[in-house]
Amino acid sequence: MSVVRISSGKSFEAREGESVLDAALRAEVALPYSCRTGRCGTCKGVLRDGTTSLLHDELELTSAERASGTILTCVRSATSNLELIIDDLGDVRLATARTWPCRVQLLERLSSDVMRVVLRLPPVGEFSFRPGQYVDVIGHGGVRRSYSVACAPTGGKQIELHIRQVRGGTMSDYWFEHAAPNDLLRLHGPLGTFFIRETTGLDLVFLATGTGIAPIKAMLEDLATHNDQPQSTTVYWGGRVPSDIYWDPTKSEAMLRFVPVLSRAGDEWTGVRGHVQDALLRERRDWRRVAVYACGSEAMIHAARAQLLSAGLPERRFYSDAFVSSAPVSIREE
Repeated sequence: MSVVRISSGKSFEAREGESVLDAALRAEVALPYSCRTGRCGTCKGVLRDGTTSLLHDELELTSAERASGTILTCVRSATSNLELIIDDLGDVRLATARTWPCRVQLLERLSSDVMRVVLRLPPVGEFSFRPGQYVDVIGHGGVRRSYSVACAPTGGKQIELHIRQVRGGTMSDYWFEHAAPNDLLRLHGPLGTFFIRETTGLDLVFLATGTGIAPIKAMLEDLATHNDQPQSTTVYWGGRVPSDIYWDPTKSEAMLRFVPVLSRAGDEWTGVRGHVQDALLRERRDWRRVAVYACGSEAMIHAARAQLLSAGLPERRFYSDAFVSSAPVSIREE
């Protein structure tokens, strides 16, 4: 057993072969994370002292980061006592992820390749989550895929998912060809630390591509119920053609500014073209009071982060959840 000490002074024990992230979560120390597979980079920390072993490839790290001692806590196991430079989430308490039985309540096409799925949870027990988090759905044969929850908690026993059709995807084939109401499945969660932090006095900006709008929908629905409101709220949602924009964010918040951005629209499209991060960067903003929440493709997340930090956005105010295409633990089919 090794002891891991982090920047805040908190410490926790890590078992042999256990990721540093899993050890922290087991000890109820909230470290930031998303994919759990070494792909997104959300769980980066700098190893100040001690040794670790690699559980999976750290695909997100640059050679410069590796040389500086940066590690990804989701794929590193402690082999000695560690001192780690990493910010935890302070007093935030994350609900413990557990496995729940669930049944398909509703299947609804939102577009030609996006399905709205409503899952019904058991009447006993309460599935508690923060808007923006995701779950793993476990299908027949143990096939496991990750999906963001697309609704705010309401105290009910249902959650909503937005699932994009993926050619050749095992779970995608199930959802679009075989799923039926009352099918029995399992889900594991809640997972991730993609949720709104501070809001008062800030300009909140949401960037989404594709079904990356799902957790943002949950955040907006929840934000509308809060007394502490941001200075402004803007959503940039990117798609290829108009039919990819299958939901109207202004339904959640009337004062919200919505900017759809299309990359392959025809001549009839008179709106913004290109990429969501470029649309944001074309506007003049005081980046010192902006917080950005980005969800969607890895390419968008990486480009947005680099460009926005270069423009002056504080690093601690860029929050993201990248939809990775493959992973040792689970696979996003969103």
